[in-house]
Amino acid sequence: MKFIDEATIKVEAGDGGNGCVSFRREKYIPRGGPDGGDGGNGGSVYLTADSGLNTLVDFRTQRTHRAERGQNGMGRERTGRSGQDLHVRVPVGTRVINEETDELLGELLEHGQQLLVARGGERGIGNVHFKSSTNRAPRQFTYGKEGERRQLLLELILLADVGLLGMPNAGKSSLIRKISSARPKVADYPFTTLHPNLGVVSLGREQSFVVADIPGVIEGAAQGAGLGLQFLKHLSRTRLLLHMVDMAPLDEQASLADAIRRIETELTNYSDELAGRERWLVLNKMDLLSDKAILERRAELLEQLAWRGPVFTISAVTGQGVDALTSALMQRLEVIWSAERDDPENDEGSAWDPLQV
Repeated sequence: MKFIDEATIKVEAGDGGNGCVSFRREKYIPRGGPDGGDGGNGGSVYLTADSGLNTLVDFRTQRTHRAERGQNGMGRERTGRSGQDLHVRVPVGTRVINEETDELLGELLEHGQQLLVARGGERGIGNVHFKSSTNRAPRQFTYGKEGERRQLLLELILLADVGLLGMPNAGKSSLIRKISSARPKVADYPFTTLHPNLGVVSLGREQSFVVADIPGVIEGAAQGAGLGLQFLKHLSRTRLLLHMVDMAPLDEQASLADAIRRIETELTNYSDELAGRERWLVLNKMDLLSDKAILERRAELLEQLAWRGPVFTISAVTGQGVDALTSALMQRLEVIWSAERDDPENDEGSAWDPLQV
């Protein structure tokens, strides 16, 4: 199924039913009085998170969603039936924005979570409510109010614990294939992934975490270059970033440090919060270099960057160093999750000591 992470839809709540003007007409009761009933309330539109969905592709064909209108009131003080609410299923991780005002209406982050996006119109009242000692035959009633109508922008932002970040052809897809059952396309020629992929990494019976393979970021992505903003946003909910570096680039003269700094610039331009997120350096493709070359390039790179965070040297193809990486990730995520449970406002966890790796 094609991965679609943005869609624009129109939601229309049902109008309220009108009140009724009616008078009681029965044999031997010549002045029965008013008996017009009220209308029914209009149905509302809700978005409901469903973990069984992983794309917004269905909204590319069905763009308008209408709830049922309330029934009009009837004689004999009968109230019209209220319109049924409409529940529209969306993937977990969907962000909902009012496209006309750019207002964030909410985010659906858990299965079954609901968000009211268009409230149904209130019912009108019948003439039975207007009778009085001086107005015994009222002909007044009220119309039902219109339901809310909105143009919504739906953005699906992947829910992952770890985000893979790096230039195209850094080996992100190869790594996620190695550590999970996800099967993104990989090849022995330069290309970039065209859509994000999710993979579940299982280390034991009760130890697992979710990794997002984010397509390669190019210079100017934060301003929309290439696929730009469509992919940087998927990193916003990750707890930790793995910055993957191709240690054996096709262009031997290319500066690895400059490539890393360009990615850092794009993160800063997109969001200061994202730029400050915990990030580990993963030096990939060690199988293509000698041990001496690996040590030399690693030392030179870390010196140029003045890097102080965790560093891992791996080969996503052969699996060398991958087990150590996933074990360290699991250990760190458990610390972060524990901190989040103790203090929901704190999503950083305790300080990470790279010497523990």
